[in-house]
Amino acid sequence: MTAVYVEEGPDQGAIWHFGEPNKEQKAMDEGKAWADLSHLSVIAVAGVDRLKWLHDLTTQYLLDFQAGVWTSAMVLDPQGHVEYQFVLVDDGNTSWIVIDPPYVQGLLEYLNKMRFMLRVEVRNASSEFAVLRAPGKATDIGGPFALVPRSEIAEMEEVFGTNAMQVGTWALDAERVAAGRPRHGFDTDHKSIPNELGVLNSAVHMNKGCYRGQETVAKIYNLGKPPRRLVMLHLDGHAVVMPPSGTPVMNGDVQVGFLGTVARHHELGPIALAVVKRNTPVDAQLMVEGVAASQEIIVEA
Repeated sequence: MTAVYVEEGPDQGAIWHFGEPNKEQKAMDEGKAWADLSHLSVIAVAGVDRLKWLHDLTTQYLLDFQAGVWTSAMVLDPQGHVEYQFVLVDDGNTSWIVIDPPYVQGLLEYLNKMRFMLRVEVRNASSEFAVLRAPGKATDIGGPFALVPRSEIAEMEEVFGTNAMQVGTWALDAERVAAGRPRHGFDTDHKSIPNELGVLNSAVHMNKGCYRGQETVAKIYNLGKPPRRLVMLHLDGHAVVMPPSGTPVMNGDVQVGFLGTVARHHELGPIALAVVKRNTPVDAQLMVEGVAASQEIIVEA
């Protein structure tokens, strides 16, 4: 297999595909695929107070977080906008946060600033540990994942390769878009709040105490609807080149949103995530840089 690599963005240096993206996607559907995600950053949080501390700082309920279980979480700004998105796991002694490289330094600085007198230690462990997407049916957070010491990556990849096909980010993105799972920085902007992204009761736990930005989430959840929502777009497959993330989504002459992640799915064809105004008619014929698009609702009205 000849690997084609991602040339730019947060996945730069990762494998995009091996020349047969449809075959790779089918292997993922069957639970017989694995992927090297060692380009992602890893933060280690140690100390006896770590779970209570992370529970208070993030949108996830972590007080009784069990070792070996992966979950997703966010950190919001004081106005409830999404600032950081990540997945994490605890091994009984340390919590491990996996995050896109552009955001690791900012999250490290925030976490260290919030330590106060608590018994926690935070460090960038990206040079020590890496993450692989392990074989198995896709979970609701994009796993299953395996946290591996970097010295053992080759050994683990050999184990995975005995019964599964290695795939690239093309297949991973196609699965994620089809599942309606947004990625921060691709399917969000500076105004994005959890309520419009379909992450309530998953990355954002709705029955926990206060955390930064919680007031916005609770108020909109209890009293109304956000002005925008995440949708999946089915794009006209006649276009050879698809528009990039961030391209305006138009309803006639009016911009109603922006394009997020674009993917070519082996069954659905060209699809994308987009954030659009909630009052955009579901049956509206939308256009994205000259490409026709129809909506499939992810976040209900």
